[in-house]
Amino acid sequence: MDIEKFTDDVYTVAEKLTQNKTPEMKSRINFVRERLIELYQKNLVKINHSVLEIICASNLIAQGYSIDIEKHLSDILVCDVFATKGDGTFIMEIETGFTPPDHALDTIDYYVARIASKIARYSQFCSKFALATPVVGILPIPKLFLKPPSKRTKDDIQKIKELCDRFYKNPPIEVNDILNARLHSVYLINIDKCFAKQLDPYTYLEIIGKLQEASELDL
Repeated sequence: MDIEKFTDDVYTVAEKLTQNKTPEMKSRINFVRERLIELYQKNLVKINHSVLEIICASNLIAQGYSIDIEKHLSDILVCDVFATKGDGTFIMEIETGFTPPDHALDTIDYYVARIASKIARYSQFCSKFALATPVVGILPIPKLFLKPPSKRTKDDIQKIKELCDRFYKNPPIEVNDILNARLHSVYLINIDKCFAKQLDPYTYLEIIGKLQEASELDL
């Protein structure tokens, strides 16, 4: 653990994000900065993920949200970014595409299951749920989550459940969680320039559609 290096890096990003911002916005972004340093001292966050979190948090702060980081939602769930505005709640989970060595031979299936399980588990705890990823990554979002619950067939739901059950059994993803899960937006993070761009899921999947076809991803 290198607290001095972590602090320097987070301060550098925070300084970029607070340029030309109002005093209130600076205060909120710096709160996130200090929260990340506190979590790092407890060995709960890493620098690469923390940079993504503060960039995304800054974007939501600009939209008028109050932010918390690494918030516990239940005994087993901790979300990356938890935001509130009025009576609304917003949860954002950041994905970098990392898969454990144990899944070197089923990387695609594992990552699709990971994305599906996050949408199913986390979206029930908020008014709006979003996934975020660096611009160099691709999120394999199952198309089922773009349909309203009334349009999701039993076969489609079962297909997602069986995939999730291969990797997530304690606890398993429930059918109703898949049926009612919602994905409101996708954020693309430009780390070098310190900003995140929001897209609706339909536009995002349209953009990556050709890449998915080229990779023979059947979602």
